[in-house]
Amino acid sequence: MLYEAILLFGVVFVADYLFDTLTQSKHALMLRHERQAWLFFVIGAYFVLCWRLGGQTLPMKTWNIRLTDGNGGRPPVWKAIVRYVLAWPFTLTGFGFLWSFFDRDRQFPQDRLLGTRLVSTR
Repeated sequence: MLYEAILLFGVVFVADYLFDTLTQSKHALMLRHERQAWLFFVIGAYFVLCWRLGGQTLPMKTWNIRLTDGNGGRPPVWKAIVRYVLAWPFTLTGFGFLWSFFDRDRQFPQDRLLGTRLVSTR
């Protein structure tokens, strides 16, 4: 997650710079809710595109992890979107991490609900 956060810093930096430039915001509290929605969308686009196109973000490639659907293929766009949205509350509450320790396949709750899997590519 730390590696993912480092890459997301760059994505968020560019997206926020673009937002500030287009809206001519002078400080971070201007258009705060619009900025949060924009960044939620941009981060979601990053994850959904990576998961859909190759099943992996760059950190996932480094750690040899791939997101698959139930048949071992790439998940459809709708599953990637719903997985991204569900990951927020599960991650922010810590429930998702706790769940994965007790899940028989070590899967996160969003994967269990959607029928997706994180698998090793080794």
